[in-house]
Amino acid sequence: MSAVLSSTTTPAADLSAVKLKQHAAWSAGDYAVIGSTLQIVGESLAEALDLQAGQRVLDVAAGNGNATLAAARRWCDVVSTDYVGALLERGKARAAADGLKVQFQEADAENLPFKDGAFDAVMSTFGVMFTPDQPRAAAEMARVCRPGGKIGLANWTPNGFIGQLFKLIGRHIPPPAGVSSPALWGTEARLHELFEGRIEKIDVTRKDFVFRYRSAAHWLEIFRGYYGPVQKAFIAVGAANEEALAADLTDLIGQFNRPGASAMVVPSEYLEVVITTR
Repeated sequence: MSAVLSSTTTPAADLSAVKLKQHAAWSAGDYAVIGSTLQIVGESLAEALDLQAGQRVLDVAAGNGNATLAAARRWCDVVSTDYVGALLERGKARAAADGLKVQFQEADAENLPFKDGAFDAVMSTFGVMFTPDQPRAAAEMARVCRPGGKIGLANWTPNGFIGQLFKLIGRHIPPPAGVSSPALWGTEARLHELFEGRIEKIDVTRKDFVFRYRSAAHWLEIFRGYYGPVQKAFIAVGAANEEALAADLTDLIGQFNRPGASAMVVPSEYLEVVITTR
Protein backbone atom coordinates (compact mmCIF):
# COMPACT_ATOMS: atom_id res chain seq x y z
CA MET A 1 0.00 0.00 0.00
CA SER A 2 2.34 2.68 -1.25
CA ALA A 3 2.12 6.16 0.13
CA VAL A 4 4.23 7.84 -2.53
CA LEU A 5 2.08 9.56 -5.11
CA SER A 6 4.07 8.54 -8.15
CA SER A 7 2.73 6.71 -11.18
CA THR A 8 6.18 5.37 -12.07
CA THR A 9 6.67 1.63 -11.95
CA THR A 10 10.31 0.66 -12.38
CA PRO A 11 11.34 -2.48 -14.28
CA ALA A 12 12.79 -3.82 -11.01
CA ALA A 13 9.38 -4.02 -9.37
CA ASP A 14 8.33 -7.64 -8.84
CA LEU A 15 4.60 -7.17 -9.31
CA SER A 16 3.89 -10.89 -8.93
CA ALA A 17 5.51 -10.90 -5.50
CA VAL A 18 3.61 -7.75 -4.54
CA LYS A 19 0.36 -9.37 -5.63
CA LEU A 20 1.04 -12.43 -3.49
CA LYS A 21 1.63 -10.25 -0.44
CA GLN A 22 -1.52 -8.25 -1.16
CA HIS A 23 -3.52 -11.45 -1.55
CA ALA A 24 -2.29 -12.57 1.85
CA ALA A 25 -3.22 -9.21 3.37
CA TRP A 26 -6.76 -9.16 1.96
CA SER A 27 -7.24 -12.82 2.90
CA ALA A 28 -6.27 -12.07 6.50
CA GLY A 29 -8.79 -11.02 9.09
CA ASP A 30 -12.32 -10.79 7.72
CA TYR A 31 -12.71 -7.78 5.46
CA ALA A 32 -16.43 -8.50 5.08
CA VAL A 33 -17.00 -7.20 8.63
CA ILE A 34 -15.85 -3.78 7.44
CA GLY A 35 -16.84 -4.11 3.79
CA SER A 36 -20.53 -4.46 4.56
CA THR A 37 -20.54 -1.05 6.25
CA LEU A 38 -19.64 0.50 2.87
CA GLN A 39 -22.83 -0.71 1.15
CA ILE A 40 -24.11 2.82 0.56
CA VAL A 41 -21.16 3.45 -1.79
CA GLY A 42 -22.24 0.60 -4.06
CA GLU A 43 -25.80 1.87 -4.13
CA SER A 44 -24.67 5.39 -4.99
CA LEU A 45 -22.42 4.13 -7.79
CA ALA A 46 -25.23 2.00 -9.26
CA GLU A 47 -27.39 5.10 -9.43
CA ALA A 48 -24.60 7.19 -10.94
CA LEU A 49 -24.21 4.54 -13.65
CA ASP A 50 -27.97 4.63 -14.23
CA LEU A 51 -28.04 0.82 -14.33
CA GLN A 52 -31.06 -0.67 -16.06
CA ALA A 53 -32.73 -4.05 -15.69
CA GLY A 54 -31.29 -6.72 -17.95
CA GLN A 55 -27.89 -5.07 -18.41
CA ARG A 56 -24.79 -7.24 -18.11
CA VAL A 57 -22.69 -5.97 -15.21
CA LEU A 58 -19.26 -7.03 -13.97
CA ASP A 59 -18.04 -6.21 -10.46
CA VAL A 60 -14.21 -6.28 -10.37
CA ALA A 61 -12.34 -6.87 -7.09
CA ALA A 62 -15.81 -7.10 -5.60
CA GLY A 63 -14.85 -8.05 -2.07
CA ASN A 64 -17.98 -9.17 -0.26
CA GLY A 65 -20.20 -7.69 -2.93
CA ASN A 66 -21.44 -4.18 -2.21
CA ALA A 67 -21.59 -3.06 -5.85
CA THR A 68 -22.63 -6.58 -6.84
CA LEU A 69 -25.72 -6.48 -4.64
CA ALA A 70 -26.57 -2.93 -5.71
CA ALA A 71 -26.58 -3.98 -9.38
CA ALA A 72 -28.51 -7.18 -8.69
CA ARG A 73 -31.18 -5.20 -6.83
CA ARG A 74 -31.70 -3.31 -10.06
CA TRP A 75 -32.37 -6.59 -11.90
CA CYS A 76 -29.07 -6.58 -13.79
CA ASP A 77 -27.32 -9.79 -14.82
CA VAL A 78 -24.30 -9.59 -12.53
CA VAL A 79 -20.97 -11.40 -12.43
CA SER A 80 -19.09 -10.79 -9.18
CA THR A 81 -15.31 -11.39 -9.22
CA ASP A 82 -12.44 -11.25 -6.76
CA TYR A 83 -9.15 -13.09 -6.34
CA VAL A 84 -9.96 -13.89 -2.70
CA GLY A 85 -12.40 -16.78 -2.76
CA ALA A 86 -13.43 -16.37 0.88
CA LEU A 87 -14.74 -12.87 0.16
CA LEU A 88 -16.80 -14.17 -2.75
CA GLU A 89 -18.32 -16.72 -0.39
CA ARG A 90 -19.41 -13.88 1.89
CA GLY A 91 -20.92 -12.08 -1.08
CA LYS A 92 -22.67 -15.27 -2.12
CA ALA A 93 -24.22 -15.61 1.34
CA ARG A 94 -25.44 -12.00 1.24
CA ALA A 95 -26.99 -12.49 -2.20
CA ALA A 96 -28.74 -15.68 -1.06
CA ALA A 97 -30.10 -13.94 2.04
CA ASP A 98 -31.60 -11.22 -0.15
CA GLY A 99 -32.85 -13.68 -2.78
CA LEU A 100 -30.67 -12.16 -5.49
CA LYS A 101 -29.39 -14.10 -8.49
CA VAL A 102 -25.68 -13.46 -9.04
CA GLN A 103 -22.85 -15.36 -10.72
CA PHE A 104 -19.73 -15.49 -8.54
CA GLN A 105 -16.37 -16.25 -10.13
CA GLU A 106 -12.81 -16.12 -8.79
CA ALA A 107 -10.77 -13.88 -11.11
CA ASP A 108 -7.73 -11.62 -11.19
CA ALA A 109 -8.53 -7.98 -12.02
CA GLU A 110 -5.38 -7.85 -14.16
CA ASN A 111 -6.41 -10.87 -16.23
CA LEU A 112 -10.19 -11.00 -16.51
CA PRO A 113 -11.46 -14.26 -18.06
CA PHE A 114 -14.13 -12.63 -20.25
CA LYS A 115 -14.48 -11.75 -23.91
CA ASP A 116 -13.99 -8.25 -25.28
CA GLY A 117 -17.08 -6.10 -24.83
CA ALA A 118 -18.89 -8.74 -22.78
CA PHE A 119 -20.49 -6.26 -20.36
CA ASP A 120 -22.64 -3.15 -20.51
CA ALA A 121 -21.15 -1.85 -17.27
CA VAL A 122 -18.03 -2.67 -15.24
CA MET A 123 -17.85 -1.58 -11.60
CA SER A 124 -15.34 -1.52 -8.76
CA THR A 125 -15.70 0.04 -5.32
CA PHE A 126 -12.41 0.44 -3.45
CA GLY A 127 -11.13 -2.68 -5.18
CA VAL A 128 -9.32 -2.36 -8.50
CA MET A 129 -7.40 0.63 -7.15
CA PHE A 130 -5.25 -1.77 -5.10
CA THR A 131 -3.95 -3.78 -8.06
CA PRO A 132 -0.14 -3.52 -8.38
CA ASP A 133 -0.20 -3.23 -12.20
CA GLN A 134 -2.55 -0.28 -12.58
CA PRO A 135 -2.39 0.18 -16.38
CA ARG A 136 -3.09 -3.50 -16.96
CA ALA A 137 -6.08 -3.50 -14.61
CA ALA A 138 -7.53 -0.41 -16.27
CA ALA A 139 -6.99 -1.91 -19.71
CA GLU A 140 -8.78 -5.09 -18.67
CA MET A 141 -11.80 -3.19 -17.35
CA ALA A 142 -11.99 -1.21 -20.58
CA ARG A 143 -11.52 -4.34 -22.72
CA VAL A 144 -14.46 -6.24 -21.26
CA CYS A 145 -16.76 -3.19 -21.37
CA ARG A 146 -18.58 -2.73 -24.67
CA PRO A 147 -18.05 0.47 -26.68
CA GLY A 148 -20.54 3.00 -25.36
CA GLY A 149 -20.77 1.10 -22.08
CA LYS A 150 -19.84 2.50 -18.68
CA ILE A 151 -17.08 1.92 -16.16
CA GLY A 152 -17.98 2.92 -12.60
CA LEU A 153 -15.38 3.40 -9.87
CA ALA A 154 -15.26 4.46 -6.25
CA ASN A 155 -11.65 5.30 -5.31
CA TRP A 156 -10.23 6.78 -2.11
CA THR A 157 -8.44 10.10 -2.66
CA PRO A 158 -4.88 10.79 -1.46
CA ASN A 159 -5.91 13.52 0.97
CA GLY A 160 -8.93 11.80 2.47
CA PHE A 161 -8.90 9.73 5.65
CA ILE A 162 -8.15 6.36 4.02
CA GLY A 163 -5.58 7.89 1.68
CA GLN A 164 -3.84 9.33 4.72
CA LEU A 165 -4.20 6.03 6.55
CA PHE A 166 -2.15 4.26 3.90
CA LYS A 167 0.35 7.11 3.88
CA LEU A 168 0.74 6.70 7.63
CA ILE A 169 1.23 2.94 7.31
CA GLY A 170 3.85 3.65 4.66
CA ARG A 171 5.81 5.68 7.19
CA HIS A 172 5.96 2.68 9.50
CA ILE A 173 6.48 0.05 6.81
CA PRO A 174 8.37 1.01 3.62
CA PRO A 175 6.12 0.36 0.60
CA PRO A 176 7.36 -1.96 -2.16
CA ALA A 177 9.81 -0.20 -4.46
CA GLY A 178 8.56 0.79 -7.89
CA VAL A 179 4.87 0.21 -7.22
CA SER A 180 2.45 3.09 -7.77
CA SER A 181 0.29 4.30 -4.90
CA PRO A 182 -3.32 3.01 -4.93
CA ALA A 183 -4.37 6.56 -4.02
CA LEU A 184 -3.46 7.68 -7.54
CA TRP A 185 -6.76 6.15 -8.66
CA GLY A 186 -8.34 8.88 -6.56
CA THR A 187 -6.94 11.63 -8.82
CA GLU A 188 -8.47 12.76 -12.08
CA ALA A 189 -5.08 13.10 -13.76
CA ARG A 190 -4.23 9.46 -13.15
CA LEU A 191 -7.65 8.28 -14.33
CA HIS A 192 -7.10 10.07 -17.64
CA GLU A 193 -3.68 8.42 -17.91
CA LEU A 194 -5.01 4.94 -17.15
CA PHE A 195 -7.97 5.13 -19.53
CA GLU A 196 -6.36 7.28 -22.22
CA GLY A 197 -7.88 6.58 -25.62
CA ARG A 198 -10.81 4.70 -24.10
CA ILE A 199 -12.80 7.64 -22.70
CA GLU A 200 -15.75 9.09 -24.57
CA LYS A 201 -16.88 10.95 -21.47
CA ILE A 202 -15.85 11.00 -17.81
CA ASP A 203 -17.85 12.34 -14.88
CA VAL A 204 -16.12 12.65 -11.52
CA THR A 205 -17.83 13.57 -8.27
CA ARG A 206 -16.08 14.05 -4.95
CA LYS A 207 -18.00 12.37 -2.17
CA ASP A 208 -17.49 11.34 1.44
CA PHE A 209 -18.07 8.00 3.06
CA VAL A 210 -18.44 8.50 6.81
CA PHE A 211 -16.85 5.95 9.12
CA ARG A 212 -19.02 5.68 12.23
CA TYR A 213 -17.66 3.83 15.25
CA ARG A 214 -18.12 4.07 19.01
CA SER A 215 -14.68 5.62 19.44
CA ALA A 216 -11.19 5.69 17.96
CA ALA A 217 -10.36 2.69 20.14
CA HIS A 218 -13.37 0.82 18.73
CA TRP A 219 -12.30 1.58 15.16
CA LEU A 220 -8.77 0.42 15.95
CA GLU A 221 -10.08 -2.80 17.47
CA ILE A 222 -12.19 -3.57 14.38
CA PHE A 223 -9.59 -2.61 11.79
CA ARG A 224 -6.77 -4.35 13.62
CA GLY A 225 -8.87 -7.48 13.91
CA TYR A 226 -10.54 -7.60 10.51
CA TYR A 227 -8.89 -5.25 7.98
CA GLY A 228 -6.01 -7.19 6.43
CA PRO A 229 -3.66 -4.28 5.61
CA VAL A 230 -3.90 -2.83 9.14
CA GLN A 231 -3.62 -6.26 10.71
CA LYS A 232 -0.51 -7.02 8.66
CA ALA A 233 0.95 -3.61 9.50
CA PHE A 234 0.81 -4.36 13.21
CA ILE A 235 2.44 -7.73 12.64
CA ALA A 236 5.15 -6.16 10.47
CA VAL A 237 6.16 -3.42 12.94
CA GLY A 238 6.58 -5.94 15.74
CA ALA A 239 5.64 -5.79 19.40
CA ALA A 240 8.15 -3.04 20.16
CA ASN A 241 6.48 -0.60 17.76
CA GLU A 242 2.79 -1.53 18.08
CA GLU A 243 2.04 1.25 20.54
CA ALA A 244 3.60 3.88 18.29
CA LEU A 245 1.53 2.72 15.30
CA ALA A 246 -1.65 2.65 17.39
CA ALA A 247 -0.93 6.15 18.70
CA ASP A 248 -0.38 7.51 15.20
CA LEU A 249 -3.62 5.93 13.97
CA THR A 250 -5.51 7.40 16.91
CA ASP A 251 -4.04 10.83 16.19
CA LEU A 252 -5.09 10.53 12.54
CA ILE A 253 -8.66 9.81 13.58
CA GLY A 254 -8.55 12.87 15.81
CA GLN A 255 -7.53 15.02 12.85
CA PHE A 256 -10.52 13.91 10.79
CA ASN A 257 -13.17 13.32 13.47
CA ARG A 258 -16.19 15.60 13.18
CA PRO A 259 -15.98 18.38 15.79
CA GLY A 260 -18.43 17.95 18.64
CA ALA A 261 -19.24 14.34 17.80
CA SER A 262 -19.90 12.10 20.81
CA ALA A 263 -18.53 9.08 18.92
CA MET A 264 -16.14 8.57 16.02
CA VAL A 265 -17.61 10.25 12.93
CA VAL A 266 -14.88 10.45 10.29
CA PRO A 267 -15.61 11.49 6.68
CA SER A 268 -13.30 9.92 4.10
CA GLU A 269 -13.21 11.50 0.66
CA TYR A 270 -13.48 9.36 -2.44
CA LEU A 271 -14.05 9.89 -6.16
CA GLU A 272 -17.23 8.51 -7.70
CA VAL A 273 -16.28 8.00 -11.34
CA VAL A 274 -18.43 7.19 -14.37
CA ILE A 275 -16.56 6.66 -17.64
CA THR A 276 -18.43 6.20 -20.90
CA THR A 277 -16.21 4.10 -23.16
CA ARG A 278 -15.40 4.49 -26.82
